[in-house]
Amino acid sequence: MTQPTNPSFDLAHLGHVEMLTDKFDESLDFFTRVYGLSLSGRDATSAYLRAWDDYEFHSLKLTRADTTGVGHIGYRAASPEALERRVMAIEASGYKTHGWTEGDLGHGRAFRFEDPFGHVFEIYYDTNRYKAEGSDVAALKNTASAFTGAAPRRIDHLNLLSENVSEFGRFMETCLGSRVTEFIELDNGRIGGCWFTVNNKSYDLACTEEHGGGNGRLHHVTYATDQREDILRAADIFLQNGVHIETGPHKHAIQGTFFLYVWEPAGNRVELANAGARLILAPDWEPVKWTETDRKKGQAWGLKTIESFHTHGTPPVRAAQTDGTA
Repeated sequence: MTQPTNPSFDLAHLGHVEMLTDKFDESLDFFTRVYGLSLSGRDATSAYLRAWDDYEFHSLKLTRADTTGVGHIGYRAASPEALERRVMAIEASGYKTHGWTEGDLGHGRAFRFEDPFGHVFEIYYDTNRYKAEGSDVAALKNTASAFTGAAPRRIDHLNLLSENVSEFGRFMETCLGSRVTEFIELDNGRIGGCWFTVNNKSYDLACTEEHGGGNGRLHHVTYATDQREDILRAADIFLQNGVHIETGPHKHAIQGTFFLYVWEPAGNRVELANAGARLILAPDWEPVKWTETDRKKGQAWGLKTIESFHTHGTPPVRAAQTDGTA
């Protein structure tokens, strides 16, 4: 009998991403006024942001830093007991652990750990639900708040870079209980990319090969829209505000999402995406394999992937790191 590929569901969903910026004021203006996230709160170093239908206090923690990239990735556990089960599995895994933290404005205590490539993760259960007030109260009772700007609905996924996607996959399966829904297998047998989920979404995290010689880098963070037309409207909003549109609007072949990629002022790549109604409901889902030949065909409707999509990540890699002198 075929065993389920997702036996535990210990983790409920991707909760938030901490993004680092060395242009804090400009980044905050972009994410609130242009991208359409709302500010839930601030502390000495960070702004806590959320999309209009994110139920938690924040889904993006924007942190002032002297660099860019990702600070940490947070997943919410399905229950206090599930959190403890995951922690036990992580501690027994041999991967680097940072231990328990007290949390922040958005959630309670969290357990932090690290993949082999320098990305820091945390899992938590106790969370602060967002409570809309005043003009932020939605006209419809079944939505979390009002919206502005490009107005993405919720956080969707992020894409990390690593020099060994297979090893990253073992980390995700061991520590987070993730399963792979789609992957790229190169002609030399190496895995060029993997798409992971901890629930019935088609994916909440992707990992693709690092081509820049960096470590622990971010490829992009993505928020979801209700429909494709939202993305077309967002393209005009970005154009009007002088935002660098890297590629799209178009449709991915892998996972089938309608996409638009831009760079926020500090250089972090962010995406708006619409996956439609696609869910992974089969407990014995067979991961979809894409070959190198498949990928050379470009995106779903033939758009070729631009070079910067393969090379740009944050933080940027110093020239010395790429020429072997560092």
